[in-house]
Amino acid sequence: MTNDSGNTLLALLTGAAIGAGIGILYAPDKGTKTRKRIKKKAMETTDDLTSRISHAKEELTKTAEAKKVDFEKKLEETISNMSYKADDIITALEKKLADLKNKNAQLQK
Repeated sequence: MTNDSGNTLLALLTGAAIGAGIGILYAPDKGTKTRKRIKKKAMETTDDLTSRISHAKEELTKTAEAKKVDFEKKLEETISNMSYKADDIITALEKKLADLKNKNAQLQK
């Protein structure tokens, strides 16, 4: 779930809760009955929000885990490629060193 859709969802749920609360307050019922209805709606909204937040958390955890695995794979590939390149560089340097030793030996004669 993206941040924008999460914010939109939260705004819609907040608006629905406020609208339900205002509707209940203007309904022609006794005070105790109205308070019970407000409490019931608040509990329903709380449960709904808790469920949605839990679902969003699960989705974010899955996404983060997938990105972590992908990152670790790419890192391992990069390290492996760098290792091969380092071996190539060491081989080239050893060859140059051997050439220099040969030239030095010829100059010493």
